[in-house]
Amino acid sequence: MKTSNDNIQGNSTKRLDCFVTTDPQLIRQAQTLRFQVFAKEMGAKLKTQEEGLDYDDVDNYCDHLVVFDSLHEKVVGYTRLLDQIQAEKLGHFYSETEFDLSQILTLPGRFLEIGRTCVDPSYRGSAVLTTLWSGLTKYAINGKFDYLIGCASISPGPNGFAIEAVYRSIDSKNMAPSHLSVIPKIPVPESLQCQRDESGIPPLLKAYFRFGVQVCGQPYWDKDFNVMDLFIMLPLEKLEDRYSKHYMKPYDIQTAASI
Repeated sequence: MKTSNDNIQGNSTKRLDCFVTTDPQLIRQAQTLRFQVFAKEMGAKLKTQEEGLDYDDVDNYCDHLVVFDSLHEKVVGYTRLLDQIQAEKLGHFYSETEFDLSQILTLPGRFLEIGRTCVDPSYRGSAVLTTLWSGLTKYAINGKFDYLIGCASISPGPNGFAIEAVYRSIDSKNMAPSHLSVIPKIPVPESLQCQRDESGIPPLLKAYFRFGVQVCGQPYWDKDFNVMDLFIMLPLEKLEDRYSKHYMKPYDIQTAASI
């Protein structure tokens, strides 16, 4: 049985639930899923001490939002959530290790950072991502956050990172104004850049764009993950205006249930 504090029963089918968990077994399942996606599938070089798990210092401070398949009793979707109070205890938002966020963090309001978002490969194209966003929406709106922030990764094509081509394919409404541009601490090296977009916009980032997410400035090169990260931001009023009626009406935050 799963145990969880502050369960968020999210948008679900009969077998999918979305909730914040403190259960060590479910967190370990989530870290295993992260390893499968980021290390095995994407080839990331993870700095973890235990083979088969992806975890770092952020995991000790954040909330873990999981999509749980109750039929097969396993975690099939995941994102971690770090608010300003948690980030202060950690010493920084994860995004601050990659970008200068000085222009962003001066904005009035409360920030919620999302990260390590992933879906089990065998569940892609199903309701898992929608279920995850339902839970995230509920969490963010009930927590009275003003902005979602985070990093969205784009893998290189066969010849490298097609930065300009990728930017040309992003709708102007999904580009933040210049005064909200961030500065990457490690820009993508010229030697790794190419002209033609051979990989395209990842499905997860496309989904973010449908929610109104904006890209803020130039990408960061993450050598360990071999991706370029875009800093993204979403004012919650946009999310609430467009999606709260769809996501929020049938669901309520419930107290944790133990199994």
